[in-house]
Amino acid sequence: MNFNYKRSYNGPIEAVLLDWAGTTLDFGCMAPAVVFVEVYKRKKVPITIEEARAPMGAHKRVHIQRISELDSVRRRWQETHGRPPNDDDVSAMFAEFVPLQLECLSSYSALIPGTLEAIAALRARGIKIGSTTGYLTEMMKINQADAKRQGYEPDATVCAADVPAGRPYPYMCLQNVIKLGVSAVQACVKIDDTVPGIEEGLNAGMWTIGLAVSGNEVGMMLDEWRALPAAEQKIKRARAYTRMQQCGAHYVVDTIADIMPCIDDIQARIRRGETA
Repeated sequence: MNFNYKRSYNGPIEAVLLDWAGTTLDFGCMAPAVVFVEVYKRKKVPITIEEARAPMGAHKRVHIQRISELDSVRRRWQETHGRPPNDDDVSAMFAEFVPLQLECLSSYSALIPGTLEAIAALRARGIKIGSTTGYLTEMMKINQADAKRQGYEPDATVCAADVPAGRPYPYMCLQNVIKLGVSAVQACVKIDDTVPGIEEGLNAGMWTIGLAVSGNEVGMMLDEWRALPAAEQKIKRARAYTRMQQCGAHYVVDTIADIMPCIDDIQARIRRGETA
């Protein structure tokens, strides 16, 4: 007789890896979106905030390039410049993007409500805190300093520029595993507010939790969200949940304030021998 054997991890969750903008700070993931709009405006090619958000989660130069590949944007660029956008245009916009982003980051650095409480609950269980981001290293220094002043300091941070390729590739997650000294990727949970960020975790073999309301999928500042009529909140929330679920997130909740029941359920599933 022939047999196949399958090994499954059944130990504790060792690490939670968090995104930054839209996940732990900057409710609505506003800082990058407004700057993408501005750099295209400077090229006399207006883009909508929805177009600016479409590739969110990628390395910022890659993000600018992917915006330029949208049919609607290419058409407007052609009408304005008489030719499609090219790699030189992307490089020029990225060069403008960096100082603009650095200048405005601290204006959008308030921690998302529930962040400190969630981190405290995770640490109380001995869980390490890692993080990944599409921001550049110099941008992260600003976010890290702003977050630390508010009481949040992860144990490890990896930027897209630190690895061969950013999201949806798993490299930032795997670099966190190395930095944190985690024994198995199956012992990790990746939490993110973008589709590429969820795919990053899935590609690393990790459990994933999508945040539907606080980040890119809804794309509204906290005061704007709270002021929205309940019926409109319901529509936007449902659309965001569907997007996150369709990309394969194991769980989807509104914000980081809602993650602990998911963590409990993941731990129970791991103990039963389930895998991500």
